[in-house]
Amino acid sequence: MSARGTVRDARWVLPLCWTAVLLDGFDLVVLGSVLPVLLDEGQWGLTPASASLVSTAGLVGMTIGALAIGTVTDVVGRRKALIFAVSSFSLLTALCAVAPSALVFGLLRFLAGLGLGGCLPTAIALVTEYAKPGRSGSATTTIMTGYHVGAVLTALLGIAVLPNLGWPAMFLIGAAPALVLVPLMVRYLPESESFLAAPSRGSSGGAAAAVASLFRGGFARATLAFWVTSFMGLLLVYGLNTWLPEIMRAAGYPLGAALGLLLTLNVGAVIGLVVAGRVADRVGPRPATVGWFLASAVFLAALSIRLPGIGVYVAVLVAGCFVFSSQVLVYAYIGRVYPAANRATGLGWSAGMGRIGAICGPLLGGAMLTAGVAYPWGFYAFAVIGLLGALGAAVVRRPAQADRRTEESTAA
Repeated sequence: MSARGTVRDARWVLPLCWTAVLLDGFDLVVLGSVLPVLLDEGQWGLTPASASLVSTAGLVGMTIGALAIGTVTDVVGRRKALIFAVSSFSLLTALCAVAPSALVFGLLRFLAGLGLGGCLPTAIALVTEYAKPGRSGSATTTIMTGYHVGAVLTALLGIAVLPNLGWPAMFLIGAAPALVLVPLMVRYLPESESFLAAPSRGSSGGAAAAVASLFRGGFARATLAFWVTSFMGLLLVYGLNTWLPEIMRAAGYPLGAALGLLLTLNVGAVIGLVVAGRVADRVGPRPATVGWFLASAVFLAALSIRLPGIGVYVAVLVAGCFVFSSQVLVYAYIGRVYPAANRATGLGWSAGMGRIGAICGPLLGGAMLTAGVAYPWGFYAFAVIGLLGALGAAVVRRPAQADRRTEESTAA
């Protein structure tokens, strides 16, 4: 099979990339699922403090992986980078099951994060470049449903597996999809036509030139604005996913209701992804992204009002519709602004800056809970972050000379 592949091969792009992104959803939930067991068993003498370090190590790895692999993708190609990312993450995740100490476990989580961090920007770049003209927004949001499906499946897997097979089985099962996914990628995943047609691919400057290109030709403003927006978007996602139950408990809701609200938030996320993609295709990614962040700010501020009965569930559902898909629309917007020559690099560095926000989100929520001001001020703080995300998206400008190249490479 040629590197370009065939029309038939192109049909494999979305399902294979969707499955790769599903692994990101697995990683979001798996550590939270096994940590209570590790702590209860006294595994490796693990404490809440050392467990936090292990969790942070994985996020740091994902940050570096998004920056590095996202950049390398524009040099070696989307196909090779995605196969490497999935293979390395899966192997290192399996090794977590036999880690002899907390230090080795944390190191493996860090190394696995390097591979996983590269999955998202590479998969989005490839799907964007194979999307039908005018459908890149819905293509991006569709692939991101895999993230939430992976999170839900992993939570259900933990309920079934942990009591019967123990925590190592979670990592072995999480790595198992690669036994099928990687051979399918090797056989059927085509390289991006846009990447192959890019005149500067594989240039002598390599990765350094790819990163430098984000600040040349009028792209500097868009690059910095995307970094700010992505930081704010993932700060919201991880901050709310980590602390929403505790914030709602601080508001006086019982634990069962608080956990139900977290589930409601993520159900809203899936609905929001479906709607956001269609809106972006119709009105364009810029107004859709700005509008979604503004709506996030409004509905997050509204959660500061204690609502009776089903009202709070409706409010959280609507907030979830906008908060989670706001960040996904950022990825869709990036795919429209950068040409094929540096699209994956732009996605990778924006995702990497977003991962820093993912680390800061739980820290912000934890600090406000510790200070006793999480309710209602936590929601006001998150609303301000939503406004900053909208501002970041609003100031993005695509260089005029890049318009024709970007449209051609996206429609290729």
